[in-house]
Amino acid sequence: MQTYDTILRTRYGETDQMGIIYHPNYYIYFEMGRTEFLRETAGMSYKEMEDVGVMLPLTETHCKYRTPAKYDDELVIRTSIKEITVARIAFTYQLLRNADGVILAEGETVHAFTNKQGKPVNLKKANRELYEMFNSLTDNN
Repeated sequence: MQTYDTILRTRYGETDQMGIIYHPNYYIYFEMGRTEFLRETAGMSYKEMEDVGVMLPLTETHCKYRTPAKYDDELVIRTSIKEITVARIAFTYQLLRNADGVILAEGETVHAFTNKQGKPVNLKKANRELYEMFNSLTDNN
């Protein structure tokens, strides 16, 4: 299984009154990880994928918070593809504090394959090359 690590530093505006990273920001971090995973391991940006008519709307998401991230922490977003079918793709994420490797959160997002009109597509039929590339990044192959 292919993984990719994205590094980011938390910003003051991402914290809540308790001085920890406000929980919705973890989903933004997951998106950052997913975007860079695609760019670096698949060699295709989200924009390029959308330009060829393949969209990835979110259908399901989950995050297990283990210990809080704080302002100015350097984080690692470890992203991988958990599963791919002809209709959907699931990504997994580990959010780690870079200084000590502690896992702060773990999550998953599931995305459908649709066309630009939002209609579900069979990716293997619609874009076999893209389907095979995604599949090569999983343990399925």
